[in-house]
Amino acid sequence: MTSIPFALNHMSAPALKIGEFFALAKRLGVDAVEIRNDLSGNAILDGTKPEAIKQAAANHGLSIISINALQRFNEWNETRAHEAAELIGYAAACGAEALVLVPKNDGTGREDGARQAMRQALQALKPMLEAAGIIGLVEPLGFEICSLRSKTEAADAIEALSAQSTFKLVHDTFHHHLAGEEPIFPHLTGLVHISGVSDPDVSVSDMRDPHRVLVDASDRLDNAGQMRTLLQAGYKGRFSFEPFADEVHGLTDLAAALKASMNYLSAAI
Repeated sequence: MTSIPFALNHMSAPALKIGEFFALAKRLGVDAVEIRNDLSGNAILDGTKPEAIKQAAANHGLSIISINALQRFNEWNETRAHEAAELIGYAAACGAEALVLVPKNDGTGREDGARQAMRQALQALKPMLEAAGIIGLVEPLGFEICSLRSKTEAADAIEALSAQSTFKLVHDTFHHHLAGEEPIFPHLTGLVHISGVSDPDVSVSDMRDPHRVLVDASDRLDNAGQMRTLLQAGYKGRFSFEPFADEVHGLTDLAAALKASMNYLSAAI
């Protein structure tokens, strides 16, 4: 059985308050977590001060690997710059290592020429992130309507800006499968999000966040294969659970289900 450096995204248990979520991670033997700014009634949206989150993480012996996320990062404008400054400041104050950057996912910005606006956004974000000592984690989404599906395109933009120390890629096993893109860029990858799809009837093009469950033997996305390939190619970062399905969030014993998924993946890899 392989020892895998797992992490826990707050989307694994969005109903838990931040202290309860940190306690869940500790109970599972996980020492790294991702916090989110899109959970209503929860930190960060509930006004929890970053210093309180930093202290809570320290109390549980956890590192905060990211805040998830700056949305529509590749639609750079005054509003986005303000949002970025706030989130980067929050990340620095709570001790987070990185900020996830999510592209537009509404069908706009997909045409050639428009997609390259990502470079403008990265160029603007670069000095902001560097001043705060925060990494920018670019996360391509596999949905057909997304303005950034390709990790190759993101990697090319990062390399064109000579910004490999400022920006990394998120390899999301769900989105990688949907995008149908083979390259994995292990040495440019800063984080891996893992979730499975077990529904035998949904087509790949119809897979959406509500289908994303914990990974087990019925997984259709080959999480184990993707993770094995990344590890064999030299990836040394975290594998963070990010299930969106209500059926996972409603489990009476989520800790046991997460542990079972960890054990399955450790054995499979």
